[in-house]
Amino acid sequence: MKCQICDNPATVHLTEIVNKKKRALHLCERCARERNLIADPPGPQLDLKALLNLLMNPFPHAGPSGGPADNVVTQAATDACEVCGLTLAEFKAEGRLGCPHDYDTLRPTLEPLLERIHRATAHSGKEPRAVRVREWRRQMQAAAAAEDYEEAARLRDLIRRSSSGQ
Repeated sequence: MKCQICDNPATVHLTEIVNKKKRALHLCERCARERNLIADPPGPQLDLKALLNLLMNPFPHAGPSGGPADNVVTQAATDACEVCGLTLAEFKAEGRLGCPHDYDTLRPTLEPLLERIHRATAHSGKEPRAVRVREWRRQMQAAAAAEDYEEAARLRDLIRRSSSGQ
């Protein structure tokens, strides 16, 4: 189908229904933009990798004392995770960790980053149900070993309620 204005291939097809009358308009993208029938293309996109790099290293030319950067390479920059092999350079490039062990390997770099992003380094939100249940089971076994059967029964009931979804 061709544009109804300039005979280029029509890529924008508009249908308008007014007072039970249907009117179709077939235009090329240029003609549709000239008549403000479609939005302009999006502006520059957010560069997440650059933003993450800025958060991780806000003063790239400053060392720990605020002066020129020292030629000291941190341990995290040279180490790789023993489990997945992720290095600091790979984390900076991708912005994602490979496994839970990366938090320990990259701790010197991640702690300041997490502090800037979340204003804390300790988790303060919800925890998965499995973590709570595992802790309750450990406490229940300790209570039973100490012959505190009332506490063990209370914890058993918590575990049952959690497992049934109540």
